[in-house]
Amino acid sequence: MDLVVNGQARSFPDLAAGTTLQDLFAALGLKPDRIAVEHNGAIISRPAWPSTAVADGDRFEIVHFVGGGTPDFSPRPDP
Repeated sequence: MDLVVNGQARSFPDLAAGTTLQDLFAALGLKPDRIAVEHNGAIISRPAWPSTAVADGDRFEIVHFVGGGTPDFSPRPDP
């Protein structure tokens, strides 16, 4: 299956008809609890992922949330 993910053409030979968003995320090695997805221009809610079919030529924008920061961060005092 050929897809466009975050603007890059990618081939997924192991994905076939009946593939869902969850299958795509597994193929990409993504943790579903840390992403948001746009499928062909529409944001897809998390509850719809298991039933959202993926087809050859589909376009995705996937945002992966990353935690972190400086452990000794102190907010600036108000001037």
